[in-house]
Amino acid sequence: MQKRIDWETQIGRRLRLRDLHAFFMVVQHGGMAKAAAQLGVSQPAISKIIADLEHALGVRLFDRARRGVEPTIYGRALLKRGLVAFDELKQSIRDIESLADPTGGELTIGCADSIATTLLPPILERFFAKYPQVILRVDTVPSPAINDPGLRDRKFDLVLGRLPMPVAPLTDDLKADFLFEDRLVVAAGTHTRWARRRKISLAELVGEPWMLAPPVRWTYGYVADIFRERALVMPRVALMTFSLPLIIHFVAKGPFITVLPNSVMHLFADKPSLKALPLDVAFPPWPVAIVTLKNRTLSPVVERFTECARDVTRSMGYRQPSSKPRPNLQGAADRSALNPA
Repeated sequence: MQKRIDWETQIGRRLRLRDLHAFFMVVQHGGMAKAAAQLGVSQPAISKIIADLEHALGVRLFDRARRGVEPTIYGRALLKRGLVAFDELKQSIRDIESLADPTGGELTIGCADSIATTLLPPILERFFAKYPQVILRVDTVPSPAINDPGLRDRKFDLVLGRLPMPVAPLTDDLKADFLFEDRLVVAAGTHTRWARRRKISLAELVGEPWMLAPPVRWTYGYVADIFRERALVMPRVALMTFSLPLIIHFVAKGPFITVLPNSVMHLFADKPSLKALPLDVAFPPWPVAIVTLKNRTLSPVVERFTECARDVTRSMGYRQPSSKPRPNLQGAADRSALNPA
């Protein structure tokens, strides 16, 4: 049985941040020489740092490979926890900067494309009006956004998006702040005959051309379920695309039918070109949330952004969640493998 590592004598008094940084560089570049060149030191200096680390820990951190070195299981364990420690240290510096200047700081956001088109712009307008010195970075990510590895890799401070459908509990390492409950609506252009109707049955839309996201999306599966449950033939999908702007363009100008989140319809409230059709179809609520890592210390900027997001969704009249969304089990067996649009 291996001797237990004494933190105080073996690690606490010996391990330096510079040593960990050198270890990370060796992992990243796959070799001592490349890491040394990147850090501007000699290869023997890097080799000694790694040897001292291995001696202090009592385990081998690297194995020699054909093209350099690769971390052992012990090296991967140190890498995983060490990156978290470095991230927390960087976060503390950002916190200090935020405390010194409450209007400053940085924030990196991962956002689903449909949310970036609809909800994010008014949130950012409000945020910049209150905190003009904050530096924001926004990357669009595939839906469902919370499955993007950027959150766990600490590329993003937060992810703004819809939860996967059917709604299921998040994994233990994630935390969701629910903003509002979105819903799907069946929509057509205001120039079409459907926009003038007060009541429409689903059967009337079977022969119409539709535009939907591809079958890998939850929205397609749900539409197919609705037609199947009513013993109706799935309508012809004239165009399948992930592009929300493309769908909106052709539905607003052509004879097409589609399904859209209700939040998208808010874009056309002032100059309506799309209309939600009066169908007797009840779609389940689709929660929109800000998702963060539970085990990560959040900067004050994240809290300010969340406050602005809540203010905007309330002011726009979005339905606020009364409680934590529950899983929707209807049709779950058919749609369990599908993702949301």
